Amino acid sequence: MEKKVLIAVDDSRHSENALRYAAELRGTVQEMKFVLFHVEPTISQYLLDEARTKPGANAELQSLMRKSHEKARAMLGRYQELMVSLGVPEESIAQISLPRKFGVGKDVLEYGTALVYDAIIVGRRGISGLTEVFMGSVSTNIVDNSQLIPVWLVDGKAPSGSVMMAVDGSESSLRAVDHLAFILGGNPEISISFFHVAPRLADFCPIDFSEKNTSNLEAVIQKGDKACIDRFFARALKMLGDAGISESQVRVDVRKGGFRIGKAIVEAFVKGRFGTLVVGRRGMGKQYFTGSVSRFLVNQFSDGALWVVP
Repeated sequence: MEKKVLIAVDDSRHSENALRYAAELRGTVQEMKFVLFHVEPTISQYLLDEARTKPGANAELQSLMRKSHEKARAMLGRYQELMVSLGVPEESIAQISLPRKFGVGKDVLEYGTALVYDAIIVGRRGISGLTEVFMGSVSTNIVDNSQLIPVWLVDGKAPSGSVMMAVDGSESSLRAVDHLAFILGGNPEISISFFHVAPRLADFCPIDFSEKNTSNLEAVIQKGDKACIDRFFARALKMLGDAGISESQVRVDVRKGGFRIGKAIVEAFVKGRFGTLVVGRRGMGKQYFTGSVSRFLVNQFSDGALWVVP
């Protein structure tokens, strides 16, 4: 089945990193088509209104707008040539450049949702420099507000490589498995590692239990989590199997609680030299556990691709 992926780009090395990741992934996912999508800078309504009353100013403004659009088209052309040089068929790439309507993030989501794309890819900035902070907020805004479409954040030169999936047993994690199965299904070369950190009492309740005997409560949580995650893995393996990913391509890594879950995920990702990390955006109850973990990962994750599935 064909996969449609929207790549939100600007004129930066971060967008180039996103394109390289997409091209490498396309090497293992043949039925994948891309649209390079750019939101052009806006011109204030005040300036537009004033220019209409002054023919000379209006001509200058129209010239600037044409040059801006031409610059955007030239950039998209370079990006298409780059992807073709990396092995993506030219007929699998389209280009769209539109003037900004609401804001970069909202415009990307509006276009992607209207045309029902299977994923949105965006290069994520670092945390140094005003431009990087601003554009980093754009990628975060896209993640936070995408209600239907998974968002793939690419940070640095991320190899598509092997895949790590951080799970908590929730329906959100199952949706992430379903997305992964759809994108990578039928690929005999891919390897997937499920990573689960058993929650502690502190993950469920903000009360300070440090001076109280809570062994019975901890035991209840551990027992419930084991039953939940066992059911989850059974369903997840079936979903992957139905998509053509065999159980031999999957490994499971379950860790005991006692440390920050987000930090544990990042450390396991780095140590395992994975290229892609997949996570559901919401946890059980749509707010705790995976929800807070995905927020941590969006802010702290680096040198890889992070798929956030709503």
